[in-house]
Amino acid sequence: MNLDDVRFGPDGLVPVVVQDARTGRVLTLAYANREALEGTLRTRRSTFFSRSRQALWVKGQTSGHGQEVLEVLLDCDQDAVLYRVVPHGPACHTGAESCFHHPLGEEGGPAHPPLGEVLERVYQTILERISSLPEGSYVAKLHQAGLDRVLKKVGEEAGEVIIAAKNSEKEALVWEAADLVFHLLFALAERGVSPSDLAQTLWHRHRP
Repeated sequence: MNLDDVRFGPDGLVPVVVQDARTGRVLTLAYANREALEGTLRTRRSTFFSRSRQALWVKGQTSGHGQEVLEVLLDCDQDAVLYRVVPHGPACHTGAESCFHHPLGEEGGPAHPPLGEVLERVYQTILERISSLPEGSYVAKLHQAGLDRVLKKVGEEAGEVIIAAKNSEKEALVWEAADLVFHLLFALAERGVSPSDLAQTLWHRHRP
């Protein structure tokens, strides 16, 4: 498909949903005209049309919080667009990661964020503690013990996962799997590999 397939509204605009390609979280909703979409496809930077200013704008042009666009998708009715991006800073003008951060309903929203967002937060926490080495931190202690010790923990936790799975112990399996994922993220952090690197590889392998 190309831009001629986009069904712009009477005002010449199409709604654009912006999604974090690493976590799957929706970051914002904006609008684009044909020129904005052309700019996004050409520069791979999120470009929109401001209805209030009646002008094009590029995310991060003034704030520095830009977005690298990995993919632009047109919906089934061809009247809405999705930007899948890697954000470099918060998406919201308030400083929040996403513009959608006000839970509605009695339960106050979901019990936890999506898995991808959780993994990214854990990974960033590991990086921060490796950098700052706070006293009493498990991450700091393990990092200082060296890479071999980190990798040994990955092997140990993998063994625990196997045992829990063989014993059909669901709660134990979830617990041990969480430990394994944590230490795997730790090993990745030690070698400079990010969850987004994994996501990109898996996406290319299993993309429909």
